[in-house]
Amino acid sequence: MEYQVAVRALAEFTARRGDLDLRFTPAPTAQEGIAGHVEVTARRAADYQREVTLASRHRHLVVRGRADGYDPACNRLEEIKTYRGDLSRMPANHRALHWAQAKIYAWLLCEKLQLTEVNVALVYFEIGSRQETMLEERHQAAALRSFFIEQCESFLSWSTQELDHRIARNAALSALRFPHAGFRPGQRALSEAVYRAAKTGRCLAAEAPTGIGKTVGTLFPLLKAVPSKGLDKIFFLAAKTTGRSLALDALGQLKNHQPRMPLRVLELVARDKACEYPDKACHGESCPLAKGFYDRLPQARAAAVSAGSLDKSALRAAALEHQVCPYYLSQDLVRWVDVVVGDYNYYFDSSALLYGLTTANQWRVTVLTDEAHNLIERARKMYSAELDQSTLQTVRRTIPEALGKALDRLQRQWTALNKTQESDYKIYSETPAKFASALQKMVSEISEFFAENPAYVNSALQNFYFEALHFTRLLEVLDTHSLFDLAKRERNEHIRSSIGIRNVVPAKFLAPRFTEAQSAILFSATLSPWHFYADMLGLPSDTAYIDVESPFKAEQLSVYVAGHISTRYRQREHSIAPIVALIAKQYQSQTGNYLAFFSSFDYLEKVSALFRARHPDIPVREQSRGMDEAARDAFLARFTPGGCGIGFAVLGGPFAEGIDLPGERLIGAFIATLGLPQFNAVNEEHRERMDAAFGSGYDYTYLYPGLQKVVQAAGRVIRTQSDRGYVYLIDDRFARPEVLGLLPSWWKVERLSSHRSD
Repeated sequence: MEYQVAVRALAEFTARRGDLDLRFTPAPTAQEGIAGHVEVTARRAADYQREVTLASRHRHLVVRGRADGYDPACNRLEEIKTYRGDLSRMPANHRALHWAQAKIYAWLLCEKLQLTEVNVALVYFEIGSRQETMLEERHQAAALRSFFIEQCESFLSWSTQELDHRIARNAALSALRFPHAGFRPGQRALSEAVYRAAKTGRCLAAEAPTGIGKTVGTLFPLLKAVPSKGLDKIFFLAAKTTGRSLALDALGQLKNHQPRMPLRVLELVARDKACEYPDKACHGESCPLAKGFYDRLPQARAAAVSAGSLDKSALRAAALEHQVCPYYLSQDLVRWVDVVVGDYNYYFDSSALLYGLTTANQWRVTVLTDEAHNLIERARKMYSAELDQSTLQTVRRTIPEALGKALDRLQRQWTALNKTQESDYKIYSETPAKFASALQKMVSEISEFFAENPAYVNSALQNFYFEALHFTRLLEVLDTHSLFDLAKRERNEHIRSSIGIRNVVPAKFLAPRFTEAQSAILFSATLSPWHFYADMLGLPSDTAYIDVESPFKAEQLSVYVAGHISTRYRQREHSIAPIVALIAKQYQSQTGNYLAFFSSFDYLEKVSALFRARHPDIPVREQSRGMDEAARDAFLARFTPGGCGIGFAVLGGPFAEGIDLPGERLIGAFIATLGLPQFNAVNEEHRERMDAAFGSGYDYTYLYPGLQKVVQAAGRVIRTQSDRGYVYLIDDRFARPEVLGLLPSWWKVERLSSHRSD
């Protein structure tokens, strides 16, 4: 059985030594790197060979890759690296890694072309100046072959271990049995659809109700498909910590059901949560865990993979035992585990670790997206950016004079925009050229400054730089999928503004990520209508869809539309008293725990105040603005079996989704809003762009996102097949056919007459 390894992966495994050194050296973007390669190779002669595919064997190893270029006239293989700043400041261990990679490619080329010798060149291309620096060495083929064999031999033992692991893993997964006595209603249908999608290499969007065991119902069939489809990895991606915890628990159940299952599971944790020394910089002269990191990494790696399951705490223990950074150990371990559990951004963000490794190593992966309805808003944030003029002014007072002109130039162009813009808010049809030019120049000069002064520390400048860098990268790809706007405000008699790039439709950015995956599974309790999510997320045209039948019966949930009440902004004051009366009447007829959801804190507070005044005997709890995690936990802790009271919360907030209050912990919900996004200039521009792209601007901008929040909130009430409860939809618009058609099919909705609510 052969083991395939990419040239870069082999070099990184065998040739990295010394410290982890991340002193601030601004790296080019992926687009800049590609553009740099294109520019360098375009300067070469007509017979220059680009992207040369190479491969060779050593024992059971197959080493493959694409060399950047070969110049037959000079008999020179070129490895091109893009960078910013002063090349002399590049750490020696980085340069050594580059040479190792180039020399492996050089041997593969000699073997392919039957060369006895070859010139090997590292070509460093500085993004800012567009200048090349070439470092060249002549090597005999025999010496390169010896170097290649040496690297392979260093990797051989590990690759043998990995082959043995894969054989044992696949055998165990082939024999894997469902961890429970039987499937829940709806769970088998979901699992079968997921398995078919994995077997056929398709994307599947599954709308599956709460309570059927979606997490284990999707992971189990994917694991079963791993051996036959030759999958390298499964990525389980979630929007929240609770989703990741459910995945880790489900994987634990599957492993425990089959003792000694050789399945490696890794939880990825954000850098700020994994860092042991937040007050230190990421290099050996500052952080003890960065000092000699690559020298201790092999032992840490071996210990970690032998552990099998690595959640945050287990990863930390393995890292500290060998005195290496937990965060960067986890990034290395991604290459050697079977299942990765992490946040959406690890695969879908512009600089996503998992997506980058998948493309670089040509992995066959399945991407499983939990609570996928959240991906639209999360992706919009990933591909949006905002700069604040006040931040620019604050940073200006802290920087060295060498950067003063660049920031002043940007300030002048920004102020000029403020003066020429008559309205407080404006969406620009084209990017202001002078502003964009000044911003690009400022980013370039700060990049060069940091590259030349790696020891310089100014967190305010660095944070602003990252914001500006992200902004410029989005400027390069700005199109109708996003908008460019400027919002002015007056502060202390001075006009200041914020400038934003706001993504509207993330499909263009996400589509390549779905295409790269061997198969992709998206699941949620709210993925209707299908075409909305397909259009917004850029799902492949052959995506399969399944609406899993609910295990719940209509008799379990009494759903009423309070059509005599309007929660529109103009009628809001008149709605307060009727809502209070409705809540009190239901509570008095069936005492228990309820949640009441509103469109804003202002609305919530007005209803709550009147409710307290008129019904002081009924316990009340309120979601407050800016609640921290402890306060949220305390709020939920009051929902106890046998308890009673009304919890007032905001629709779309932390209590409207992702919480589990089964049985008597929650018996009803009042939803006094359709959840429609606010009517403003930004959303109206969204509506126009959606209308142009999909022909359903109002539905895509307002109706579908609003009803998704309503259904999520209502879904808090019925969590198990033994639950019973009530949902009140408070607004006359809930009775409209186009709205009723977006509610769960198993609901039996009744219209509540005004006299029944009095």
